[in-house]
Amino acid sequence: MKPIAYLLASITLSGCALHGGRHVTSEVPPVYSAGSPGFKQAAGSLLGSNFVPGNQIETLVNGNQIFPAMLSAIRGAKKTIDFETYVYWDGQVGRAFAEALAERARAGVKVNAILDAQGSGGRQGIGKENLALLKNAGVTIEKYHPLLWWDPRRYNNRTHRKLLIVDGKTAFIGGVGIADLWSGQAQSPEHWRDNHYRVTGPVVAQIQAVFMDNWLKTRGEVLNGPEYFPPLHPSGATLAQAFKSSPRQGSVDLHLMYLLGIASAQKTLRIENAYFLPDKIIRKELEAAARRGADVEILVPGKHLDQKFVGSASKHFWPELIKAGVKIYEYDPTMVHVKLMIVDDLFVSVGSGNFDYRSINLNDEANLNVMDRRFAAEQLRLFERDKSRAHAVKLNAQGKVTSSDPLSPVATVVSPQL
Repeated sequence: MKPIAYLLASITLSGCALHGGRHVTSEVPPVYSAGSPGFKQAAGSLLGSNFVPGNQIETLVNGNQIFPAMLSAIRGAKKTIDFETYVYWDGQVGRAFAEALAERARAGVKVNAILDAQGSGGRQGIGKENLALLKNAGVTIEKYHPLLWWDPRRYNNRTHRKLLIVDGKTAFIGGVGIADLWSGQAQSPEHWRDNHYRVTGPVVAQIQAVFMDNWLKTRGEVLNGPEYFPPLHPSGATLAQAFKSSPRQGSVDLHLMYLLGIASAQKTLRIENAYFLPDKIIRKELEAAARRGADVEILVPGKHLDQKFVGSASKHFWPELIKAGVKIYEYDPTMVHVKLMIVDDLFVSVGSGNFDYRSINLNDEANLNVMDRRFAAEQLRLFERDKSRAHAVKLNAQGKVTSSDPLSPVATVVSPQL
């Protein structure tokens, strides 16, 4: 969700954005396949947290499944609730979450919330009544990076993470914001298509640690003890890894993870992403994967994309991908906000990260990596279902995607800041 005002601010502030960290400047060689022990070891070592066994991950599809599950977990909290989100808007969904969080806080549950100042602020933000309800109930709220005139760089670094951890035992992660746009069943352009995930097992401690990262950053308080980090017993058989990406800490692990995943693709690579604007290195990796024989398919929003500049800039690079053998599909019914990568029907990454400059270099993101064929098969079924409601992108006689796009020249120039 990047309104035009935010886009203009991003371009204006780009010269003083908080960059830094490890920037990959060359392609990652395809040394490991996704199923090899070497890939698991490399991903665990390079991304900062190892894969841990014994997890259960439930896929929640669209608001009709996602919001009831999250609200049920909140209402059942006994000791702690940790909540971090980018978008929090007023409306029926926003009110339901405010009431549920406030009720638990009044009942003595320690409720901590990180709300992005841009995503939850302004006229389309959380709303004064919801904010007052939360604060009066005792919810501890930290606004992430409000605009400060003496440090404009902060405003260009948003928390795009979507995290909910209850009693340190159950976690939710994915791409869904707290707004009526995500309600329903993606049945119309007013109801977005998205996935979210309910997680139990040892990897929840890693997700909790990701929340603690920004809690320390915003509040400087260490949350510790069994109410936050209880003993976690195996709840399933899934191998998983949670990781964070944050330019302020010199870590751009989202970029590295995408490169590692694409380089490991030997047979198939499926990407479904809301804002697909990969940099030159990722584009080279995608082309290389297709040329070495991997079946590469990318599913993106079609005409209902909410950020037209992103779509226009992205299409500028599609011909080179298609000519290399990459297949691109545009989802027709509504805005698709899914963030999903499936490699060789085994390795899956889900979470908040997009394939664009903002997610990779400017935002704080959180993803969950999963190494499990059953989970991958479930995500593949969802991908194929979405693909059945999309159309394949073809090149015209001139080797271009579209004939004329008035936004394309400007969009291409400013694409590094979108």
